Amino acid sequence: MKMLIDGRWVESSDGKWREIHNAANGDVIDKVPQATLQDAESALQAAQRGKEAMRRMPAHKRAEILNRSAAAMESEKEALSQLLARENGKPIRQTREELGASIRIFRGFAEEAKRILGRVVPMDAVPGQERHLAFTIRQPLGVVAAIVPFNYPVELWAHKVAPALAAGNAVISKPPSDCPLTMLKISELMEKAGLPRGAHQIITGPGASIGDFLAKSPGIQMVTVTGSTAVGIRICQLAAQHLKKVHMELGGNDALVVLADADLEKAAEAVVLGRLARGNGQICCAVKRVFVERPAFGRFAEILTIAAKGLKVGDQLAEDTDVGPLINEEAARQVESLINDAVRAGARVTAGGKRHGAFIDPTVMVDIPAQVELFREETFGPVVPLVPFDSVDEAVRMANDSPYGLQAAVFTQDISRAFDIAY
Repeated sequence: MKMLIDGRWVESSDGKWREIHNAANGDVIDKVPQATLQDAESALQAAQRGKEAMRRMPAHKRAEILNRSAAAMESEKEALSQLLARENGKPIRQTREELGASIRIFRGFAEEAKRILGRVVPMDAVPGQERHLAFTIRQPLGVVAAIVPFNYPVELWAHKVAPALAAGNAVISKPPSDCPLTMLKISELMEKAGLPRGAHQIITGPGASIGDFLAKSPGIQMVTVTGSTAVGIRICQLAAQHLKKVHMELGGNDALVVLADADLEKAAEAVVLGRLARGNGQICCAVKRVFVERPAFGRFAEILTIAAKGLKVGDQLAEDTDVGPLINEEAARQVESLINDAVRAGARVTAGGKRHGAFIDPTVMVDIPAQVELFREETFGPVVPLVPFDSVDEAVRMANDSPYGLQAAVFTQDISRAFDIAY
């Protein structure tokens, strides 16, 4: 496949390509250009023209384009879901859900395009200004750079590109290096939906060089990125050179607290869904650490261990697969290393713990030393560390002992206790 620059599908200026693989079996799915900085500069210049076309476009036309894009995605939903499963590794049932969510996002922001309103402010709070009014109108920022992660590439891209276009901006998208194909296919559909030339471009290539270029270029007015904390810090440092707006969703080490009075079956089901099965454990805002009140710890560990062992690991295109491969084998090796390091430090595996190529068996671990990296840092894979606690204060302290944020949860039958812990 080629990349989209200035309304044309092109190769890279130096002719270099990158193969895209199915991580489950290593098969080559397709290849994409490795954009150079010259290519990125061409996209940036085209975006300056594209932003003017979008700025002049009436809201109802922007809404029509987004709705036509959504309709085209819906008509191709199954083919897009199959492609996403192959390149990303998520089971096909989940990629269908991702496409469905993305279609809803496009349609939702098509409606929001018609509701970008200003304000009228009476000035009579100031003596002598009784007959004065102030008013505001909202203007597009200009060019938005959207840097997209591999774990939910289509949905997270939709969250970036649809609102930017709805508001009348031009967008340059940088897809994830390992799974750009579905985004490219959808971009073809968007072009046919009537976007002006240069209004949306998608450039494939090395994340570091292209991402740095977009973040520091004065022709970009906003950068939106979903990625690691290290990437976010780098983007902020570069964007600050021109005081451009940034919008980031970064890493998480999200805590789930299970009290002894909780419905343990439902709590375990939530952990299986949020940590082991969905996204193959590669979700930044999903549960990463589970704290269980000691009287319920043994039973909860038993329930979760049985559930983890019951998950089917395999071909992501099979309808009955629960857990597919990680994004690539190197990612799986990193998770395997974290598991092994924790075991050497004294942790015990009650389910899973093994790697098979790019696959990691759904893993449950107990006796976790607090200092191991698997517990203290974000682990991007289907691994659940279980830690007991004796008091709510202890659970809250351990949950908060992290520089990460994003998400947390409490399971209990007592809604008052849940709110007390949450606040």
